[in-house]
Amino acid sequence: MYQEKLELLINGKWRQASDGRTRDLVNPANEDVIGQVPLCSDDDLSEAIEAAERGFEVWKNKTANERYAIMMKAAALIEERKEAIGRTLTIENGKPLAEAVPEVQFSADATRWYAEEGKRAYGRIVPARMPNVRQMVLKEPVGPVAAFAAWNFPASNVIRKIAGALGAGCSIVVKPAEETPGTAIAMARCFQEAGVPDGVLNVVFGEPDHVSETLLASPVFKKLTLTGSTAVGKLLQRRAAETLKRSTMELGGHAPVIVHEDADLDHAVKTLVAAKFRNAGQVCTSPTRFFVHDKLFGKFVDDFVAQAKSLVVGNGLEDGTQMGPMIAERRLGVMEDFVEDAKSKGATVALGGRRIANRGYFFEPTVLTDLSDDARILTEEPFGPIAPLMRFSDVDEVIDRANALPYGLASFCFTRSSALAQKTESRLNAGMVGVNHMVISTPETPFGGVNESGFGSESGLEGLEAFQRTKFVSEFAL
Repeated sequence: MYQEKLELLINGKWRQASDGRTRDLVNPANEDVIGQVPLCSDDDLSEAIEAAERGFEVWKNKTANERYAIMMKAAALIEERKEAIGRTLTIENGKPLAEAVPEVQFSADATRWYAEEGKRAYGRIVPARMPNVRQMVLKEPVGPVAAFAAWNFPASNVIRKIAGALGAGCSIVVKPAEETPGTAIAMARCFQEAGVPDGVLNVVFGEPDHVSETLLASPVFKKLTLTGSTAVGKLLQRRAAETLKRSTMELGGHAPVIVHEDADLDHAVKTLVAAKFRNAGQVCTSPTRFFVHDKLFGKFVDDFVAQAKSLVVGNGLEDGTQMGPMIAERRLGVMEDFVEDAKSKGATVALGGRRIANRGYFFEPTVLTDLSDDARILTEEPFGPIAPLMRFSDVDEVIDRANALPYGLASFCFTRSSALAQKTESRLNAGMVGVNHMVISTPETPFGGVNESGFGSESGLEGLEAFQRTKFVSEFAL
């Protein structure tokens, strides 16, 4: 049963929308309506903006140690409640509990990381060229933050924004996805109970286009941070430009993975099947273009298909489920279109390719081979459980193919050779590269892409700096 009470958080108060508007919240595993998401009125958004402006003045004037203490309490509460929050996440997103609960734990860990790093927002002294002059470089919170988070990681997408902003001394208005509201609400309750002052953290929902247009038009906000599609990123960037807001954009990807001739085949297959069908492929760093050396290709396809075929697809709350549903029915149509387009251009469906069952948004783990270069799935981010497998023979050529798209979020390669790994990772055009594994997201390491996958980083030192501005002070002693 879904138990999270769906409310807005504005100026420290949990409440419904002032005009009573809501939208249905649907469980993607069975299509049941499980709640009503409140949708902000213009008055509600105005109150949230004003609250963030006042909250910033309070929060920035607290010492780093005071902010640290509150954030550590929030992290402890998130960790204490991770099973319950994880269950909420699974019900509204669909991913298995075995993925949901660790995601909530990540959120607790990230909150601790930012709390700690907030105490280390060091400046520096620069030796002056004149006597009696002291030159200081200081780090300050940038100001109130407008944040927008996608539905595919309802906990970690949101927490990187909340914890990063609060760790740097900023207030924030965050709009999580309306498809997955309860996870963000549950974590925000932890921050409120930990003692975050009124107005510092505000959570709103609404019609996405109207909310972003309203928030980004306000000069109150000095920072925009988004996890979303490239198309949405471009739109929000244009809106933010009107008031010259600093921006962090974590956008779409189309991650290539290169399996070199000397790769450990068993390790590569096992690792890539798990990564490809994690969260039903609805992961921005999911491997989506598989380049496998000619000498390994036949065996790779056979083993990959066998392991993908054995995956247990079902309700994420059920024991043993390895892949849940897609987020909404609209995504099933997108998957079917990708498969039909590839087939029409000569591709072979080695596995899957169809919707599963009549209830719930389930799509079969799908493997395509013999793809034409003009297949849509090779140029458009699939964001689903479809793996297109392709051959290569020349290293230089395959790296060029991997770099052929305008995206540059994540790339991966598998090889036993350190020299080949270094050659590949240095030439891949991506913000993150994984070699022989897929773990490229931790609280302490930067997460972000290049080109049309966005700019700026979340997590790590870079994630804190994204919410800071630099002030130079030159002081002459009289």
